[in-house]
Amino acid sequence: MREKILIIDDDHGVLKLMKYVLEREKFSVVTCSCGEDGIEKARESKPDLIILDLKLPDMHGLDILKILKKDKTTSYIPVIILTAQGKSEMDVVRGLEMGAEDYIVKPPRLREFVSRVRVVLRRLYYNGEVEDVLERGMFYINLSRNIIKVNGQEIKGLTQKEFDLLCILIRKSGQVLKHEYLLETVWGYESNVNTQTLKTHIKNLRRKLPTEAKNKIQTIRGIGYRLEE
Repeated sequence: MREKILIIDDDHGVLKLMKYVLEREKFSVVTCSCGEDGIEKARESKPDLIILDLKLPDMHGLDILKILKKDKTTSYIPVIILTAQGKSEMDVVRGLEMGAEDYIVKPPRLREFVSRVRVVLRRLYYNGEVEDVLERGMFYINLSRNIIKVNGQEIKGLTQKEFDLLCILIRKSGQVLKHEYLLETVWGYESNVNTQTLKTHIKNLRRKLPTEAKNKIQTIRGIGYRLEE
């Protein structure tokens, strides 16, 4: 599965360069050049990562970051902030304190840029270090306490793998998640795990969820699974 990255920057030269480099590395890239459009695209496209310039024509990047982190539909998305060389370090410090994962100085050194992007994605999505609480529609999950609720009712009896599967499906609701992606993310391609193991866990997960929740888990035959938004 290709991770989706949203870049919000009004410097068209830098924007074009970052898009080219990331697409060459097999990422899916969405771009925009103003804050309002960026916020809307973050809500609609649910990217895996946002790269946000601090200086935009309509809004300051820190104001955008604040909005994204307060909105339940975008608060879980990791953000890397962009800052021009020689600009105030205080903006960078404030951005990190407000929840940004990292920062990059423009113009970016390309290999370092790609490396930082990969490190953030790997740390957050492959090590499970995403936001502590997930809320999507009828679902509420507290990751640190291993609690899941559907429409306010706590669901008990899930195994850790079932819990992890549901977290991934909810976090990426609306997206088709391939068998390979789920196996790598939840099991790490353990030698004794295959697609049949995944199917069995999905079957058990559906059995333990109430009807309105289990019907949200869609099988995409021959490809994987999707949680309906």
